[in-house]
Amino acid sequence: MSNTKASPLLESPVAPCCPPFSERPLTAEESVRTATMFKALGDPVRLRLFSMVASHEGGEACVCDISDVGVSQPTVSHHLKKLKEAGLLTSERRGTWVYYRVEPSVVAAMGQLLTPKG
Repeated sequence: MSNTKASPLLESPVAPCCPPFSERPLTAEESVRTATMFKALGDPVRLRLFSMVASHEGGEACVCDISDVGVSQPTVSHHLKKLKEAGLLTSERRGTWVYYRVEPSVVAAMGQLLTPKG
């Protein structure tokens, strides 16, 4: 059984939010969604947590595997929640642990934003 919930900021299933910056200007809605994702990664602890989940064996990480980032466990949970709210992570509760997984379509869309015309 999964407790995975869709992000309130992104539609489900997750679709690329925006075209590359070089294609056309973003709409107001696209700007808000895109800024939310980049803002979530703008914190060094969140960026580190995100990279730990992304690089973890099997493509997912238990919160128990990613707690050693120099902040308390409640702070780790807070930052993971922010990454999830931004649509960058999904989660699933298994027993007492929560497992996090990078949302690949969102990450791919973020990468495409920065792709130059050509």
